Amino acid sequence: MLVGPTASGKTDLAIYLAKKLQTEIVSADSRQFYKEIPVGTAAPDEKQLAVVPHHFVGHLSVREEYNVSHFEQDVLQLLEEKFQYHRQMIMVGGSGLYIDAVCKGIDELPDPDPAIRKELNELLEQEGIETLRRKLKELDPEYYEIVDRNNPKRLLRAVEICLQTGSTYTSLRKNEPKERPFDILKIGLEMERGLLNERINRRTEIMFEQGWLREAEAVYPLKNLNALNTVGFKEIFAFFDGRMTFEEAKEKIKTNTRRFAKRQMTWFKKDKDIRWFDAAGGQLASDVMAYLKENGL
Repeated sequence: MLVGPTASGKTDLAIYLAKKLQTEIVSADSRQFYKEIPVGTAAPDEKQLAVVPHHFVGHLSVREEYNVSHFEQDVLQLLEEKFQYHRQMIMVGGSGLYIDAVCKGIDELPDPDPAIRKELNELLEQEGIETLRRKLKELDPEYYEIVDRNNPKRLLRAVEICLQTGSTYTSLRKNEPKERPFDILKIGLEMERGLLNERINRRTEIMFEQGWLREAEAVYPLKNLNALNTVGFKEIFAFFDGRMTFEEAKEKIKTNTRRFAKRQMTWFKKDKDIRWFDAAGGQLASDVMAYLKENGL
């Protein structure tokens, strides 16, 4: 498992390691699943994808419903097949919940009710995130105290489960790790905050140079879909709607991406099994390879 915040260089390192280990890559970036939005999600480009086989990159349409439970099942099935040919596989990404699903398993929860999800998405769009916070506090005050209250997807899913089942989300979460038929080695990339922020700002500019606006314009009619309720696209859609200027949208994307990176690190730092490496270190690749060899890879 190769984890870390957005813009820390996970993709390049994963490709290097996969070539060295003669294996394949499983993406655990839930934003990169969607084929219509590769630029806005900083997905591996065609050249990178050609170097090493990648899985779960651009394999879905934004119109398709997909969740962490489906991801867990799909990845486990893929690994069962691939471990017949490879001693190891590399999973890389920054979506902590999706990574934990593969490592530990997740509680079995019902698939979303389309009507409830549509209603909650409209509520979020019209009244903002504070409405979801109030609803969750009313329906499940225990989970409200521990959830990331700045994460609209997490809030929406919890409220959705409460409304759909008539039970609290807390009561349905067992948090009992499941046994896996493979060993897991976790590697994390970290970077000094100021340097990471510079990389995020520069990457945002590059993404616009690569045609992010055109990409967003193509999916704008679908802006209410859950797959597009994400940092970057929300701000660009606000620009399209006339609610902010282009420069304001661009600066807002940089700010919200920096906040997103901070939340990612907060999540990953809770996992004491992760061995951390300085992503800006000059010997990063060789240091990680040495660590892998120490662990028999």
